[in-house]
Amino acid sequence: MKYVERIFDELGHFKRFQACLYFAAVFQSIACGIHYLASVFLVETPKFLCEPPDNVTAVLYGNHSVGALQDIWPFFSMGSGPVVVQTANGEQWELSQCRRAQRINSTGFEYHFDGSKTMHSCMGRFVYDNSEVQQNIVTDWDLVCEREWLAKLCQPTFMLGVLIGALVFGDIADRVGRRPILMLTSLCQFGFGVCVAFSGNYYFFVVLRFLLAMVSSGYLVVVFVYVTEFTGIKVRTWTSMHVHAAFAVGIMVVALVGYLVRVWWIYQIILSLSTFPFLFFCWKFPETPFYLLAKGKYHEAQALLDTIARFNGLPASLKVSDLMDTEEDAPLNKGDKPEEEKPQKKLSILDLFGTWRMVGRTLTVWAVWFIGSLGYYVFSLGSVNLGGNQYINLFLAGAVEFPSYLIGCAAMDRVGRKKTCAPALLLSGVACMLIIVVPKDIEVLVIILSMTGKFAIAIAFGLIYLYSCELYPTVIRSLAVGSGSMMCRVGSVVAPFCVYLADIWIYLPQLIVGILAFVIGMLTLLLPETLGKPLTNTLEEAASLGCSPSEKGGPEEKVEMQPCARPDGNTDCSKA
Repeated sequence: MKYVERIFDELGHFKRFQACLYFAAVFQSIACGIHYLASVFLVETPKFLCEPPDNVTAVLYGNHSVGALQDIWPFFSMGSGPVVVQTANGEQWELSQCRRAQRINSTGFEYHFDGSKTMHSCMGRFVYDNSEVQQNIVTDWDLVCEREWLAKLCQPTFMLGVLIGALVFGDIADRVGRRPILMLTSLCQFGFGVCVAFSGNYYFFVVLRFLLAMVSSGYLVVVFVYVTEFTGIKVRTWTSMHVHAAFAVGIMVVALVGYLVRVWWIYQIILSLSTFPFLFFCWKFPETPFYLLAKGKYHEAQALLDTIARFNGLPASLKVSDLMDTEEDAPLNKGDKPEEEKPQKKLSILDLFGTWRMVGRTLTVWAVWFIGSLGYYVFSLGSVNLGGNQYINLFLAGAVEFPSYLIGCAAMDRVGRKKTCAPALLLSGVACMLIIVVPKDIEVLVIILSMTGKFAIAIAFGLIYLYSCELYPTVIRSLAVGSGSMMCRVGSVVAPFCVYLADIWIYLPQLIVGILAFVIGMLTLLLPETLGKPLTNTLEEAASLGCSPSEKGGPEEKVEMQPCARPDGNTDCSKA
């Protein structure tokens, strides 16, 4: 199948047929962005206090005095002093988040009290501020105090499902085809999404969200391959980058629905229904020509080629036989005696570390995958903690990705992969550092810097897939991209825990991401540039990327053991 790319030269790189398929397939990617970020509001902890034992007749909090406990929320700050209440039978209680104290022999109703108190637990009974969150899983199942860790476990568990789903469905798609997996994951995504709303208890909720994460991740992995195999090389950079743009639309949908709907199970149903129309036409998706040819299904492949031609308004003249010439057939056609087939060495992940140059390259690429995912989700999940309106913050976190992908695509094809990736990481690191030094009361500037960081990290996160493909040879390219994707999933699992560090210090997540992004950005400057260079086929060719012709030993010299050997014997001509 050496000439399989001829499909796009003959039938168009992105004509009517490919455009319809592309936008239909990418539409369902919106659901992936929705479910990845839905927990931002599902597990949001509102202001809360221990519930008093009787009816409250008066409430004190600092200098504020009101008649009902619900009226104190506009003045109350989490982690501050207790709220003092007086009940109908004359008892006085000091209410905190996770405990309550009864005053003994109190004479007057004042905020400060120096007498004796009897401490009591909350007994699992709490009152919540319903002004922002009317009902979510925290308020329904009292996931606060000693049960707070259950709420914080929801997003890491979801991301673990993302990791497993990427491994499972990516492998299955190579065995049974892209189309069946797209249909299966789409149907399951809708089904599990709706079932989450009716889960009934926390543990069922977590299990369903884990399964939802698996199928959402599976769809996102396979749809990337699907659209890549249906679009030509002239537009492949654009189409691959803008799969992420649909994911960003999902983030914006979460912010909009979260603002309009404050009851979690209704919110979950609406989010799941938003991509329901996809189920009506996904069964019409064809299998990709690459997969059909690879599996020897030539009649189906020929029918698909004819369909594409007719839909694009072109003559159905391209035949499958035109795509099946191989280099092995060429010597036989000329009457030459073919060379003996050499046994091929079985490659493993250790071959990514075959030389010191490849060690540095692989570790740097893995680091970019990791920080790209970590930074992306830290900026997205942490946007609600920046101050100001949390719904607007999350909406902006999604919207800012659109210019990042447009600029990223343009920069990749003009200034190069390395010169786009490294400055993006450095800019993200600088933005994080500046957030820390900005006074907390200047919320607008904090939000602008956070959006700048998200804008920059999205560029690096969007281009690393293609850059990884170009940095490694054909013999280990899938292995390199697969291992990098694993580091990406590790970053997504770590991200929620990083966001929770804001409980220790509000800017600690930004500090961690900023330092890592800046350091990895500097390391990325040591990678070779791949813009305009052909894909490599052997480990030696890949190792020689970034070396000048003289350092390679001249254009005619066959390089074997020292791909970058110089006349003086020094082999260190590239750092990564």
